[in-house]
Amino acid sequence: MTDLPPATASTATPAPPAPPPPAKKKAGAFVRFFRRMLLGLVVLVAAWTWFSLTWAYSEGDRAGVLQKLSRKGVFCKTWEGELAQYVVAGVAPQIWQFSIRDDALAAKLAEQVGRNVQLHYTEHVGVPTTCFADTRFFVARFTEMSGVPSISVAPTATMPPTAVPGSPTSPAGQPASGP
Repeated sequence: MTDLPPATASTATPAPPAPPPPAKKKAGAFVRFFRRMLLGLVVLVAAWTWFSLTWAYSEGDRAGVLQKLSRKGVFCKTWEGELAQYVVAGVAPQIWQFSIRDDALAAKLAEQVGRNVQLHYTEHVGVPTTCFADTRFFVARFTEMSGVPSISVAPTATMPPTAVPGSPTSPAGQPASGP
């Protein structure tokens, strides 16, 4: 019998290791960074929208004649209205524009068009889009002012006609005396 040398591990040739793909790692890192930045931006915009809609810069009341209330918008339908605030009878009113976010409140307020109302509102500064409202004033409630008379333009006092030289009659219907 012939003696053969035992097989050793050194006689087998090892396979070369696969080179790591450096380009894919860099591209993958950029994609992850871009996704994180995009997610951060979406979270930031959502947080700002929530903050601007919940925090009120100011609040107050305004009274006048409710002139207009309409639901408008192409994709985002909002309730928009106009209140005519009269300072002095006979002077053009100041028009105040407002928005309503509650459909039930808008339905009740629609019955008051043309009447005196007092609107309680909150002012929200920095609302990012017009999908929430066209104005920054959101009406929260209203009071009908039934005991308050509507402001109307007072008739002008008529002055008696005066004699104009050359006119055929005087104020009393007498012929005008002329030269």
